[in-house]
Amino acid sequence: MPIAKELLDQLAAYRETALLGGGQDKIEARHQKGLMSARERLLAFFEPGTFMEIGMHAQQQCVDFGMAGKSMPGDGVVTGVGYVDGRPVAAYSQDFTVGGGAVGRIHAKKICDLMEYAQQAGMPVVGINDSGGARIQEGDESLSGYGQVFFKNVLLSGVVPQISIIAGPCAGGAAYSPALTDFLIMTRNNANMFICGPEVIKAATGQTASLDQFATAAAHASVSGNVHFIAEDEHHALEIARKLHSFLPSNNVMDPPHQLTGGLTISSDPGMNELVPDNPKAPLDVLQVIARLVDGGDFLEVHQEFAKNIVVGFARIEGMVVGIIANQPTVKAGTLDIDASDKSSRFIRFCNIFNIPLVTLVDVPGFMPGLAQERGGIIRHGAKMLFAYAAATVPKITVVLRKAYGGAYLAMCSRDMGADLVFAWPTAEIAVMGAEGAVKILYKREIAAAEDPKAADAAFAKDYREKFASPYRAAGKAMITDVIEPAQTRSVVAMALRNTLSKRETRPPKKHGNIPL
Repeated sequence: MPIAKELLDQLAAYRETALLGGGQDKIEARHQKGLMSARERLLAFFEPGTFMEIGMHAQQQCVDFGMAGKSMPGDGVVTGVGYVDGRPVAAYSQDFTVGGGAVGRIHAKKICDLMEYAQQAGMPVVGINDSGGARIQEGDESLSGYGQVFFKNVLLSGVVPQISIIAGPCAGGAAYSPALTDFLIMTRNNANMFICGPEVIKAATGQTASLDQFATAAAHASVSGNVHFIAEDEHHALEIARKLHSFLPSNNVMDPPHQLTGGLTISSDPGMNELVPDNPKAPLDVLQVIARLVDGGDFLEVHQEFAKNIVVGFARIEGMVVGIIANQPTVKAGTLDIDASDKSSRFIRFCNIFNIPLVTLVDVPGFMPGLAQERGGIIRHGAKMLFAYAAATVPKITVVLRKAYGGAYLAMCSRDMGADLVFAWPTAEIAVMGAEGAVKILYKREIAAAEDPKAADAAFAKDYREKFASPYRAAGKAMITDVIEPAQTRSVVAMALRNTLSKRETRPPKKHGNIPL
């Protein structure tokens, strides 16, 4: 017996209400501003025809505070599962057309239910944030909802990748959920994120501050470091999320999506030799090295605008997904400072969680000197890098390009800090400090007594480099695996990665280490 027509009509009516969210007028108003609706964002993110919505008809029953009888389709959030690159991904998108996307009990429950499903199924979670904040009419239930979402964020951390897109307002407590995820993507316009707005700051401190100073994508990407990627618009944000997903495994028990071929292409790259400046004091742009090292020059840089003295990001080398950490000598001479330490440590730990091998490119003169750095806790922050590298059990390949001085040499994953294989260019210098500083301590009297102190200083510096900082000296003490020609870097690193692909390392049983936060 066929299903009754009135039931089909009722189903169609319910679905139409849910699909329209806050109504066609509000959706059209967004379109006029160049913005998509919540559901349109998800449909644009997933492969066509793969989105399965979960909780379409769930919504809070409005009974008081002037909301009695009001409809809240989807309770202001669209949740579901779809496919990206042929792999399932769970995603939610807050619907600003429904009550400003404010978070209430059912809104939070839908997100938590989706996250629990993702945890059990072992799939990444992508959240598109566009909300006016807590639903005031629900009072403590709204706060409870936020707490439940935060708890799920932490529960999923280290189990499945979590990516947040900030495509609208994200204020107050709402900002903590994205902050608990692995990567934040924020649109350059039409989005802001903050704990306290300008009015609250003014009332509490007397300071006058505009949102441009602390709440925009530009401010978060370059100053606070809260945001990893700036997107020009929401389409670009979704594109970045898909690109990021292409490098990540679905969960922590899977390998990354390597694209391995049967064999390796072993060839020389003379162009790498040409990148090395004739003057050892001239900066070497490490991005040029990375471009020649990775497949097709395809490098997804993470935190591009923050702590530019260190570069981190994802790439493939002969098809193998890797996380790259590299000093950038063109910025602050490549020194490690507080922000660079935090940036790299978080990235290293993410890669270790999700079984992504680490390739470290070293050209570092040391930790950043200065009163501000010392008072700001450079010891504690620098220790994070030591902890992150030492705790990592994934394959770790290090290449010393040029300078590798003092504690910064260790912090950039030396053999002593657990690197599986360490290679060095002939231009490498591994020492407690640079030759210029060392000779002023070791040969102070000899230089002062010389007829030509300047010439004596240069001669002693050259002698120091050859005797105490040479890569061959380090190789002779088994501190590095081999000294290689720059042109051979890609081939050597590719072979090293392939040879360590099956690496397994166990550590003493414990809940977790106590990283110096």
